[in-house]
Amino acid sequence: MKKSERLNDMMIYLNDKKFFSLKSIMDRYSISKSTALRDIQSLEEIGMPIYSKSGRNGYYGILPNRLLSPIVFSIDEVHALYFAMQTLNAYQSKPFHLNVQKLKQKFEGCISEERINKLRKMELIFSLGSYKSKNECNCLQDILQMAVDENVCEIHYTKGEMEKQYYVQFFDITSAYGQWYATAYNFQTEKPQVFRCDKIHSVQPCDKYIAKPLSEFLISPKEMFRDHDSIDFEVGVNAKGVDVFYKEHYPSMELFQENGRYYIRGFYNKGEEPFIADYFTIYGERIISISPVSLKHLILDRLDTIKNHFISI
Repeated sequence: MKKSERLNDMMIYLNDKKFFSLKSIMDRYSISKSTALRDIQSLEEIGMPIYSKSGRNGYYGILPNRLLSPIVFSIDEVHALYFAMQTLNAYQSKPFHLNVQKLKQKFEGCISEERINKLRKMELIFSLGSYKSKNECNCLQDILQMAVDENVCEIHYTKGEMEKQYYVQFFDITSAYGQWYATAYNFQTEKPQVFRCDKIHSVQPCDKYIAKPLSEFLISPKEMFRDHDSIDFEVGVNAKGVDVFYKEHYPSMELFQENGRYYIRGFYNKGEEPFIADYFTIYGERIISISPVSLKHLILDRLDTIKNHFISI
């Protein structure tokens, strides 16, 4: 490991520590005492607030400092961070109270004028695709905080034309096509449930149920979402169908390749028939086989409904 890489890693390693020993640095990076001393001196020179306590039980201490000490990024890392930050602009709501434009200005304040000019040119040439959504999620930060703290909460949620009350524990937040979704364990049904975040109007902690450890939810979708009477399916698709799958699919589905052919395999629960039929209509002529036959009939019925709608307008 080069010295610059070692110092960079050392700053991250020491950032949340109040004390450390010279030996811990020597052991972690497999370096000599003299090299460790020089590295610590280098950290002090670039601004890390280190002090030493001499004596038989001597140690190094780090003054309280909420901000991470300066970290050296490569040019490629600067570019990656900059454009990753820009993707936040695509979201109407964000799980953090921040102004992306101000964040951008702070970021640019840490690099040279020459590098800023090059980044501005890149913005004209390079852009990341995104989906805009007009739906605002007022409780997104609260949902994230409840999930991190592993809290049970009471939420009020609009379903159809009605507002409903649920007791849940959030454990997963994702975005798709510009829309935020939160998956939670529903204590009333004792099953996981996916909620659209813009339809959640309030989130309050409650002690009606005992919270579960986050590790209990880190299991495969088959174990988590599958009902005992679920229906297995296998849909064969051509190469163009593979592209559709990668653009949009769900945790209950997997893509397999066997003998040069592609198959989407998965399951759907009772009550999810309209969802699964709608999903596979987007494949159109890219589908080359369907099993079971009941799924084929669901898709055909859905296509008839769409056809009749267009005839009537």
